[in-house]
Amino acid sequence: MDVTPILDGLNKAQREAVTADNQALLVLAGAGSGKTRVLVHRIAWLIATENISPHAIMAVTFTNKASHEMKNRVESLLGRSASSMWIGTFHGLAHRLLRAHARDAELPDTFQILDSDDQLRVIKRVMREMNLDDNEWPPKQAQWFINKQKDEGKRPKDIQHNGDLFISTHTKVYHAYQQACATGGLVDFAELLLKAFELLRDNQHLREHYQERFLHLLVDEFQDTNGIQYAWLRLISASNCGITIVGDDDQSIYGWRGAKIENIQRFDREFSDAKTIRLEQNYRSTGTILKAANAVIANNQERMGKNLWTDDSEGEPISLYAAFNEQEEARFMAARIADWHQQGNAYSECAILYRSNAQSRVIEEFLLQRQIPYRIYGGLKFFERAEVKDTLAYLRLMYNNQDDAAFERVVNTPPRGLGQKSVEKVREMARIDQSTLWEAAQKIVAESALTPKATAALSGFIELVKLGYEEFHPLPLSEQIQLTIESTNLMEMYAKEKGEKALARKENLAELASAAREFDVEDYPDLSPMTAFLAHASLEAGDTQAEQYEDCVQMMTLHSAKGLEFPLVFIAGMEEKLFPHMMSMEEADKLEEERRLAYVGITRAMKKLYLLYAEKRRLWGKETYPAVSRFIREIPAQLKEEVRLNSQLSQPVFAGESESAQGANGFNLGQFVEHPKFGVGVILNYEGEGAQARVQVNFDSVGAKWLVLAYAKLEAC
Repeated sequence: MDVTPILDGLNKAQREAVTADNQALLVLAGAGSGKTRVLVHRIAWLIATENISPHAIMAVTFTNKASHEMKNRVESLLGRSASSMWIGTFHGLAHRLLRAHARDAELPDTFQILDSDDQLRVIKRVMREMNLDDNEWPPKQAQWFINKQKDEGKRPKDIQHNGDLFISTHTKVYHAYQQACATGGLVDFAELLLKAFELLRDNQHLREHYQERFLHLLVDEFQDTNGIQYAWLRLISASNCGITIVGDDDQSIYGWRGAKIENIQRFDREFSDAKTIRLEQNYRSTGTILKAANAVIANNQERMGKNLWTDDSEGEPISLYAAFNEQEEARFMAARIADWHQQGNAYSECAILYRSNAQSRVIEEFLLQRQIPYRIYGGLKFFERAEVKDTLAYLRLMYNNQDDAAFERVVNTPPRGLGQKSVEKVREMARIDQSTLWEAAQKIVAESALTPKATAALSGFIELVKLGYEEFHPLPLSEQIQLTIESTNLMEMYAKEKGEKALARKENLAELASAAREFDVEDYPDLSPMTAFLAHASLEAGDTQAEQYEDCVQMMTLHSAKGLEFPLVFIAGMEEKLFPHMMSMEEADKLEEERRLAYVGITRAMKKLYLLYAEKRRLWGKETYPAVSRFIREIPAQLKEEVRLNSQLSQPVFAGESESAQGANGFNLGQFVEHPKFGVGVILNYEGEGAQARVQVNFDSVGAKWLVLAYAKLEAC
């Protein structure tokens, strides 16, 4: 076969990776360097020149979309079907293996797969049978524990609790849950991988069969593999098996969900003949953006090392915008996006990235004001998020007992011991009496029509709602919301969960109080403050988000942005304790993952990148004066420019970048000064002349602030 089409269009490093004859190959593929292209062309090369049968190749991806794309592109290159190849996700290939050998895996032929919601329902049923209180032992916490143990390859018998009540109780739930799954012929997603691993580990005949069958194994996004995935790959890859792994240690950002960066770092140690090829030529971003990304990630200690470069132009400097607060930050982005669109560019070519979901609320408000269509990528709008809707439902019921939808939503949220049968009796009473659910519930309590436990739970719920209104309604909106969150135990319920998702829920609840504090009741002159706020929330949650097919701005967390690219990118909230996140600042490995997240965010930008930070920010219900993110400070000064509202540009100078630059009215950049209120700080920047001259000072006590020199009363230290 003529191999020219296989090698056409590949650069030198890509060709070397495609044609390498090593048994073990590690391809360190930087952002935008064409890793998928290399994987596809290497598969075609192995088949066309090494005479490896498609039947003998397994390729593992992390998404179904990626596996379909890979298969189609291989078929296009070879001009024949690749249907005999095993191309798929870890879960998809494990499922294929278990279907083929269900009895050996001690599964019924008709076993069913549980999605996350179905798994949670089984766990809830098991915990009810164990008489565990939902308030003390949240089912979602148990779900997190079970999946974490499976990701680490542990069965209940392998878990050492050493007298720890949390571990011992959840281990018992894990054991009972597995028994329920075995009885029902059910397999959850984590079980697919663990069961497939155990099948090969414990069955020598099957293990040897697949080791002999698969002569080459290729794995994409290797930096995102967890413990059980790595162990499964090691079992399949026998001594005669060629293995190609493609990944980027600098883009390992999923440690919070079990990914182990050490898997890619130890590959060349465990495969003695492994060869490493670096793909460093980037086909996405300008030279300036790549230099900024390289400078930031270079501060991580545990790296395998590479340096992105491009044949493209240097492009524009990275624009920094120091906003007064989060409203000004959002207003600035909306204005820049409007200008971008007026110049003939599509909204869809623009992305707004942020570290925390809670940041989206203010940004959404200003996009709506400018009538800029947007879509939350991979997530819900702020007022559509479950934890926010739960709180609003309590408030709606407090102010209007006739609201059946609100009653249904929160009557057992958080769980208070009201089962489906009890709730159905309330519904039935309401149907019979043609009354509201609230009235039916009061009647059922008065008549003790439920079991004593259920009656007490329903009575407690009614009193909670009544007292909430009586005690809270005279207070300011934000205090009403904060007290509602606390009195209903919603915050406590989410605090008992684990992982990044639970943290986001708690942050969103705190942000809801901020939304109420900033709410302008004058827009609703004929309504009470709470009624007006609830109307505002309902309108905000309405059908104002753009459809997928519409031209719209893409909004997303930095984690969601991996694998995407946009000509124009804004990264909002570049401040210490927000990004890097406060939960990650005290542990070196977590801080390095935050820096990798910054690297991912920067490299999403193709042509233009804005980094934004606020001098004052109200977030999660608290007002702070944050310091500028270290990730901004790690970008060389010559790559950055600061943008002012009057459209003037100035070269930003952060502490350490210059010690001698002359500032305004005799002050120097980098000079330490003292303010009568804010204390000691360092001058970061200046603009203007004479009486209007301003300086930006980073104070130890309150972070960065812009001050007018004529009134600031600064003294040199």
